[in-house]
Amino acid sequence: MDLEGIKNRIPEHAKDLKLNLSSVLNPEGAPGLNRDQILATALACAIASRNAGLLDDLESLVEDELDEAQVNAARAAASIMGMNNVYYRFTHLVDNDEYARLPAKLRMNVIGSPGVDKTDFELYCLAVSAINGCGACVSSHEKVVRKGGIGAEGVQSAVRIAAVIHGVAVALESSGMSAEQRAAA
Repeated sequence: MDLEGIKNRIPEHAKDLKLNLSSVLNPEGAPGLNRDQILATALACAIASRNAGLLDDLESLVEDELDEAQVNAARAAASIMGMNNVYYRFTHLVDNDEYARLPAKLRMNVIGSPGVDKTDFELYCLAVSAINGCGACVSSHEKVVRKGGIGAEGVQSAVRIAAVIHGVAVALESSGMSAEQRAAA
């Protein structure tokens, strides 16, 4: 699958997403990020967006460009944020500070040893946290990413990737076509 193939599956009612997808998935449209950061962030966001067809398409798109460690890190970021974003969003939103003072008691070893550059992993976590709507995690990961040397434009680029990938997932779902039907189209 190439980018044009993915864009061709996006329904006409979401034509802006076709344009945005082309933009955010290349270094010129995602300033502050390199190609690997862009693709791994997109993959993590596709996982977090929970659209099987889009995930299959993106896995195919990145298979020749990302190594196994990068793919696994994207998967790990989406998975661990799937857990952390629920927990920390709760502690942030509940009107009782006592919960924030209690230990999480959740294993998160992958954050300390993700198998790729820690700043890159934190970037994927930031983008997934934006999709999942956890303000506490977005803030925490943004600080780590910035400290790791990624500037405001790179952070914005990662969140733009998250927004577009999530929008594409919604558009594909709203089209009413199954993954099998989109594959045949």
